[in-house]
Amino acid sequence: MERPARHLDPGRARGARTLIVRPSGADEAETHFAIQRDACVAAFAHVFPPERYPFPDAAVRQRWREFRGTTLLAERDGRPVGVAAFEACWLGGLYVVPDEWGSGVAGALHDAALAAMPDCPEVRLWTLEENHRARRFYEKRGWRLNGETRVVPFPPNPLDVGYVLVREEP
Repeated sequence: MERPARHLDPGRARGARTLIVRPSGADEAETHFAIQRDACVAAFAHVFPPERYPFPDAAVRQRWREFRGTTLLAERDGRPVGVAAFEACWLGGLYVVPDEWGSGVAGALHDAALAAMPDCPEVRLWTLEENHRARRFYEKRGWRLNGETRVVPFPPNPLDVGYVLVREEP
């Protein structure tokens, strides 16, 4: 996907910093991995206590190296702060480093990912049942539970819940 970077300046209280959302790829897999790891370790300690369930570094690195869908990277003043991955009407991941939570990065990535899937009348995603922050984020943007669940393959094997965003007809 050859698209120009989107320059966003939400004008928030964090100062006059610039957020850019741009296409990324497997050549930046280690950056994607680092963002996901930072976000997950901070957000999921209540689900995956790190002293009992270490982050699955190898599996997550492999996922990013082999992912063939579209990846978007968010940078704040040149520093990678978020990543979104999607393909075939699925939002396969959206992660933001903890010090940028609440800053608009997740919203910018979410909106850019949806804009890049204009032919999808419905978009789906999975998120941890106990990921209350993400669930609030998606529900505020019109996503609804679709009744599906699946067991996460990493111990202690919590549940993912499925969401769907049904787009309005043009």
